Amino acid sequence: MSVLLAKRIARTILGGFERHYALFQVITAGARRRFESADWLGVQSASRERIHYYDQRVSETTAELRRSYRIQELDEALWEQIKVEYVHLLHQHKQPELAETFYNSVFCRLFHRRYYNNRNIFVRPAVSTEHLELEVSTHTSYYPAREGFHRVLARLLDSFGFSLPFVNRRSDVGNLLRALRAHIPPGAVTQQNFQLSVLNCPFYRNKAAYIIGKAINGGEEIPFALPLLNKEGEGLYVDTLLVGEEELANLFSFARSYFMVETEVPSAVVEFLLRLLPGKTKADLYTAIGLQKHGKTEFYRDFLRHLKHSTDEFVIAPGARGMVMSVFTLPSYPYVFKVIKDRFPAPKDTTREAVMDKYQLVKQHDRVGRMADSLEYSEAAFPLRRFSPELLDELTSQAAASVETDGDHLVIKHLYIERRMTPLDVYLRDADEEQLRMAVDEYGQAIKQLAAANIFPGDLLLKNFGVTRGGRVVFYDYDEICYLTECNFRRIPPAPYPEYELYGEPWYSVGPADVFPEEFATFLLANSRVREVFVALHRDLLDPEYWRNCQEAIRRGYLADVFPYPESKRFHQGPTLRTRCASPATTVALAPRGKDTPAKKRMPGVGRTELIEGGCLVPVEPVPT
Repeated sequence: MSVLLAKRIARTILGGFERHYALFQVITAGARRRFESADWLGVQSASRERIHYYDQRVSETTAELRRSYRIQELDEALWEQIKVEYVHLLHQHKQPELAETFYNSVFCRLFHRRYYNNRNIFVRPAVSTEHLELEVSTHTSYYPAREGFHRVLARLLDSFGFSLPFVNRRSDVGNLLRALRAHIPPGAVTQQNFQLSVLNCPFYRNKAAYIIGKAINGGEEIPFALPLLNKEGEGLYVDTLLVGEEELANLFSFARSYFMVETEVPSAVVEFLLRLLPGKTKADLYTAIGLQKHGKTEFYRDFLRHLKHSTDEFVIAPGARGMVMSVFTLPSYPYVFKVIKDRFPAPKDTTREAVMDKYQLVKQHDRVGRMADSLEYSEAAFPLRRFSPELLDELTSQAAASVETDGDHLVIKHLYIERRMTPLDVYLRDADEEQLRMAVDEYGQAIKQLAAANIFPGDLLLKNFGVTRGGRVVFYDYDEICYLTECNFRRIPPAPYPEYELYGEPWYSVGPADVFPEEFATFLLANSRVREVFVALHRDLLDPEYWRNCQEAIRRGYLADVFPYPESKRFHQGPTLRTRCASPATTVALAPRGKDTPAKKRMPGVGRTELIEGGCLVPVEPVPT
């Protein structure tokens, strides 16, 4: 009887997973239609909606188990049998690793943390994904020596079956050939063993579709990506060629939104990507293609391996202490761990629930390469002996409601894990003149690109931004984040009497949503070296009119293009509206939402329309509406 019951429960759990993955595939498959129809609002909505699918299906499955099998207390013998039966069901399954993670989620939703071990859940994987690709091919190979490079590239572009034509496919192929010459030896393409190996499904994100592949020249593998854009009303075009691990790593950055990739065998796609991006982990890549729950599983397994083979202590993270989060790190591991404090000192005026909502907002929003993604965990157990006394004292005094001791473990009830970066204030302290200029420019670009995505960081202090290994500046402190359109950007009114300017209090009223950009240089940039460079490169950020123009553009339905590569790499076939940069930096263009709004549409009250860096429209020659 218990074996029969175990089989039924195992089938119920797998049925919950298969319902989840079917729905996940449906919304993912819709990415092609949204891209081709320029339904950019639909792109944003689908990305937000898909993130919630997993938890919804876990909740449905646990509710069904409780209702149908009256599950309350754990029967360990029964659940060990259920796990055995579940593994049997995964034989020749196309997504066994994801199904194991779903099983873990259901079990952990039902029972206490003390039962989270490999007898009951899949702490270690039980089913190999190594040979799944042999049954379903995920990529296609092309051989230029057989039919010529021009013809191969044309056939490659046509192979994806887009309903929209290419605006000028011949020009696209010519651009690609010229760009490839810098990376492929002249005689290589005539060799019989030279090939292009390309994944069969495009990677959709925001307003682009990416073709991902590699050129194989003997023993050398050269990763590449082709970003395709929709020139609305005309057709598709290849915007550039990205080549090499560094450029693709930026495309797959932890600070960017998840791709939509329709695949029956996700493990095969991840294995292909790992060859292109050896600096990335399985956790990184599963997360990048929207399977962030299994990304968490892979991260946890990697973390356990690292703990087993390391001896250093968890310590308080370097940099200024936060008012909302206690942040710690393991020096030998490139991540930070963040725990919400019990109380927030003035002037912070928020709640634990509000902070969690902010992190969820970031998870769902377009991060434009400027906001770090977070892995969120509950009931996470750490070896108590690995905590430094100073850190243990901070956690037990500042975040007592979130931690408890359980034998030789410290259990953190809720925490966020992010990629470790060098805090910007720390980086600038030791930077030479060139490094300082680049970092300050990046800081301004980050603020502008977040504004273009309708995000205002709230607290713009340097300590709330980090510098990645690639030198990119990324925002990571979310407790005061809000939509840009919720802010009221004001100019400081003149003081009625000169002596008022000497007072410690403002002589003007300040509402909860009021922001005074003129104060940024004074309060954010105390270091004169930093302030001088910032004002030279990004003076426009100190003008309320800049921010109001950004808001106006967003309210009028204009959606920014923030490209994950420099403007200098583009083939320059893009939309007519271009960015006029205040500094030599990456272009951010604005394009209207939806194909029915022409790219050259004149906005009411605006004459010749230009863009400033960050993607916000500014009127150059005002004309009557």
